Amino acid sequence: MKLPHLSLSAHGRRRTTARLTVAVLVAAGAALMPVPAAQAAGSVVKVEGSQGAWRLTVDGSPYTVKGLTWGPAVTDAGKYMPDVKSMGVNTIRTWGTDATTEPLLDSAADNGIKVIAGFWLQPGGGPGSGGCVNYLTDTEYKNDMLAEFPKWVETYKDHAGVLMWNVGNESVLGLQNCYSGDALEQQRDAYTTFVNDITRKIHAVDPDHPVTSTDAWTGAWAYYKKNAPDLDLYAVNSYGAVCDIRQTWENGGFDKPYIVTEGGPAGEWEVPDDANGVPDEPTDVAKAEGYGRAWQCIMGHGGVALGATLFHYGTEYDFGGVWFNLLPAGQKRLSYYAVKEAYGADTSGDNTPPVITGMTVDNASAVEAGKPFTVKASVSDPDGDALTHQVLFGSKYLDNNGQLTDARFTDKGNGTFEVTAPDRLGVWKVYIKTSDGKGNVGIETKSFEVVPPKVGGTNVAAGKPATASTFQPDSVGCPCPAGNAVDGSFDTRWASDWADQQWLQVDLGAKTSFDHVQLAWEAAYAKGYTLQTSDNGQDWTTVHTVTEGNGGIDDIDVAGDARYVRVNTSVRGTPWGYSLYEFGVYRS
Repeated sequence: MKLPHLSLSAHGRRRTTARLTVAVLVAAGAALMPVPAAQAAGSVVKVEGSQGAWRLTVDGSPYTVKGLTWGPAVTDAGKYMPDVKSMGVNTIRTWGTDATTEPLLDSAADNGIKVIAGFWLQPGGGPGSGGCVNYLTDTEYKNDMLAEFPKWVETYKDHAGVLMWNVGNESVLGLQNCYSGDALEQQRDAYTTFVNDITRKIHAVDPDHPVTSTDAWTGAWAYYKKNAPDLDLYAVNSYGAVCDIRQTWENGGFDKPYIVTEGGPAGEWEVPDDANGVPDEPTDVAKAEGYGRAWQCIMGHGGVALGATLFHYGTEYDFGGVWFNLLPAGQKRLSYYAVKEAYGADTSGDNTPPVITGMTVDNASAVEAGKPFTVKASVSDPDGDALTHQVLFGSKYLDNNGQLTDARFTDKGNGTFEVTAPDRLGVWKVYIKTSDGKGNVGIETKSFEVVPPKVGGTNVAAGKPATASTFQPDSVGCPCPAGNAVDGSFDTRWASDWADQQWLQVDLGAKTSFDHVQLAWEAAYAKGYTLQTSDNGQDWTTVHTVTEGNGGIDDIDVAGDARYVRVNTSVRGTPWGYSLYEFGVYRS
């Protein structure tokens, strides 16, 4: 579904799922902890005032939410919560509340911090965030949630760490991953009606803490206005478009205040694509500016916007962590200090992170597999600290793996790095990570596309007839017949059945001499295979054997003189079959 013009975080196309991983980590860590004694009696929190002149109060005193979404495991709450407090933060936000939550509430309360305690409802926001519930007919699911959530409200309502309850996260938007057309509208009405049912249950148990519901789209507020009048305030996750919230709130004629429950620099789903066709990630400098800009716009909507929990106080060091976390791997970056400054904490005595600007990748659209290429950047440190550098690769846009791996590189000085390219074809990201030895880090990233190394001579297999033991007619990106491996295009491929013993052969048309073979594997590669030749297509001679193949590009110097050349596979390197972009046979 195409979102209306007032979409603030339309990220059905791409969305980092760091917050889901975080919620799981929090739960997993806390499950092993003993339950400490309860804190002192909880506060009375109210949404007070009238249209355009609202305020949040805690025990009668005005309270502006200066917050962060919470990432570390509960077992690390005592380690990180004092640092959170030092940033001027008074609130953290979670996505789940259950038996594991109490130690986090305790640590927050010990540091004068309050918690927006979340309850997760399916489907959540973005692809892969949860199952598809039918809110019109699935009474079992709804009854379970109606029993579950108030149970934990009853458990924690008197805890000093609780600020408010938050029911659901981005499900009004997320329902588009399950339904369309009239059915989608019916589900959105049913979902927001159900949120109101839960809100009323929570209010009955706990009249002293407000209830909100988060979505990624201010367009969802129209459904809440229609179907969830018992909510005390609205909430939205918004990044690059956070400064548009005020106008859409005014245009929508809403009569409740709101908080921003995720916010920060532009997200993956909001930025333009770069020359390699993948999202152009903002620089560290731009990200830091994004947090400051977001806070200014939120505070600029006085009497309506009651604060924010910006995204994300997390330590994960992966694709999503580099994009959003304030302290990946526990190291503080420019964004950390931008949030600290926005919240009014003193930064005058802080040591500041290295600054990386102007990062470039030489020949970024055609980096040869396994060959050296050059990455350049201007790297400096405001405090003159000695710097250490690391270069990493990310294959997120190749195989959806968010992990980063060390690259082989040589520091040539003056921000120039000679890096050895991976040998899998496709678009990668390269990261420069610079540390100052004082707990700070600067990170920049650019994309580059890995292409096959150039081979001298003539590809005598190009466009010739090819056959195979099997091929996949209807898997992703298929049909994938044998001819795709000799068509000269790295956008097509041959793919076999999922079995070890497979073969692919090309008919050169006549007995032909050659001295080199290049195999460009897709993700499904052969660990074990032989190269074979034949003059009649029946009797085969092995000319090369591979027993420890690792995919990517195999460049093989091998002499032959035959009409037929075959790749005869024996051991798969993955659970899938075999897949070749190109099978090149070269003659000098």
